[in-house]
Order: sequence, then C-alpha cells, then structure tokens
Amino acid sequence: MNTRATGGEKEELAAKYLETNGMHVVERNYRNRVGEIDLIGYHDGYLVFVEVKFRKTNRMGSALEAVNYSKQLKICKVADFYRYSRHVGNHIGIRYDVVAIQGEKITWVKNAFQHISVYY
Repeated sequence: MNTRATGGEKEELAAKYLETNGMHVVERNYRNRVGEIDLIGYHDGYLVFVEVKFRKTNRMGSALEAVNYSKQLKICKVADFYRYSRHVGNHIGIRYDVVAIQGEKITWVKNAFQHISVYY
C-alpha cells in the first residue's frame, strides 16, 4: 500500500476514534496555499485543529515526535487562514491536538501545542 493510501486510511481511523470520543469532525484534509490540516472539529467548546501522525515502528522516531516546531508553525498558519476565511471570531477558543498512531495504538494528545502567532 502506498503512503498516500495509508495516510488516508489512518486519518479515517483517527476521525472515527475522535467522533467516538465526542468530537464533531467538520473538515477533513483542509488545504490552502500554505499547507494542510488533517482534521478540524469541535470538542468541549473548542475549534480543534488535528494533526494525524502514523508510524509502524519507533525506528524513525515516534509519531508524536514528528510534529516538530516547523510542522506546528505551518499548522498554525493554515488554521489562521481557515479561521479568517470561515469568519470564526476570536470568541471561539481554539486548540491544537495530535492523534498519534503507533502500530495499532492510538494516542490522542489534547492541546498538544500552543498557537504560534505569525505576523506578516
């Protein structure tokens, strides 16, 4: 199976996991000129931007380690554009979560990192 198909399969698995645990997923694979966010949804009153990472083994590092500062910055930029384009006001709290799938184990890290402000 190629990596794109595997990624889609794991994102679907993550979406089902999140929905089973109370999240209302409203967007999948949201893209703009800056990048992509795997899943966007609402949970516990927050608009949540979710990065899904999969690793078969720890050989190349853990799935959680793959969401480094550079990836976080890109996610925040995409999220800023999403909020602007969808007219999401500042009165709605936002959160950045990571769903790490390591082999068969799923770990949902809520509030995995804080928003990184970028001023143009």
